[in-house]
Amino acid sequence: MNRVRNLTAVAFAVAATAQAASFYPPAGKWPAKAPKELGFDTVKLQAAVEFAQFHDSGWDFAKDQVRSFGTPLGPVPEKRAPTNGLIIRHGYIVAEFGDTSAVDPMYSAAKSFLSTIAGLAVSRGLIKNVDDSVANYIHDGGYDSPHNARITWKNHLRQESEWEGEMWSKNANFIGHDAYGAGEMKPRAILDPGTHYEYNDVRINRFSLSLLKLFGRGLPDVLKDNIMEPMGASNTWRWVPYSNSTIDLNGKKVPSVSGGTRWGGGLWMNSLDMARFGLLALNQGKWGDRQLIPALWFRDAVVASEHGPDYGYLWWLNTKHQKWPSAPTTSFAAIGNGSNTIWIDPEHDIVIVWRWHQNSGMDGLIQRVLAAVTN
Repeated sequence: MNRVRNLTAVAFAVAATAQAASFYPPAGKWPAKAPKELGFDTVKLQAAVEFAQFHDSGWDFAKDQVRSFGTPLGPVPEKRAPTNGLIIRHGYIVAEFGDTSAVDPMYSAAKSFLSTIAGLAVSRGLIKNVDDSVANYIHDGGYDSPHNARITWKNHLRQESEWEGEMWSKNANFIGHDAYGAGEMKPRAILDPGTHYEYNDVRINRFSLSLLKLFGRGLPDVLKDNIMEPMGASNTWRWVPYSNSTIDLNGKKVPSVSGGTRWGGGLWMNSLDMARFGLLALNQGKWGDRQLIPALWFRDAVVASEHGPDYGYLWWLNTKHQKWPSAPTTSFAAIGNGSNTIWIDPEHDIVIVWRWHQNSGMDGLIQRVLAAVTN
């Protein structure tokens, strides 16, 4: 664990050095620079782009959504854009391919947005300590049982909560083929919070609802006012709730949004706005002269937990050099089904957004992009 923390500290020290000279794109058109200006071999970078263009995922909403995830609760698009993406270095676009303005669901890449909203809650003192029990803050019955009462904010952030219950007609045990499709699970004993990792969207949806109640307003509004607008994002993105996920909050009907599109809805966004979010994470929560999210939050968010895969606060990590063998161990990513990826490399000051790609192709793209770096 100490080695992981040291690696993370080194990566962010490098990022901080780059950050001083980093460019933050204004709202509207995002400037591009030629590969040579940003330290790339033009021919090798073009080869990387061509590799990406030939690795479309083949995901089809009509054929794959219900088969993979079961009965939907929210809307699902009829079709998606072909594979597309951007490569960003030092804040500038160095390569762009496909329709990067297409607004599509990003599936579980939304979880990293929830993590960042939690960081905002910590910065405002709404969460005093991530090791606090959620039950000390949220009093809606969801944390009343002796088991759930022990769940901390950190447990939710690391997908180690083992929360028991039902959210929006889906039970956390994931049992039943019609309800969960290929994602159904076998019955197992529920373990103590903080001792077992399980990728579980019901529990993430419980976390999302808890954050909503903490802020006292819808998370799309929190995201818009505190992150998306300050970054100059477009007005095309939307966070779509389920048909049955609206609650009464202080006399108002407020939708609770999900941390993915497993059952429809979710965070829908174009690649350009995703890249802005990736640049924010690369620069440790800073945008221009504003610190939107504390830098300490991003340093803590990319420290791997002791359980399960290489995973931080709803970010996928590479500390074991297994997720992307060709990438630095300090790189990390927001990843959603499809695949939809925001990959962040503090050591090389690079952000890659790649939508609708074959999951196995990500390391191949990283390998080719880094091979194109000349300085």
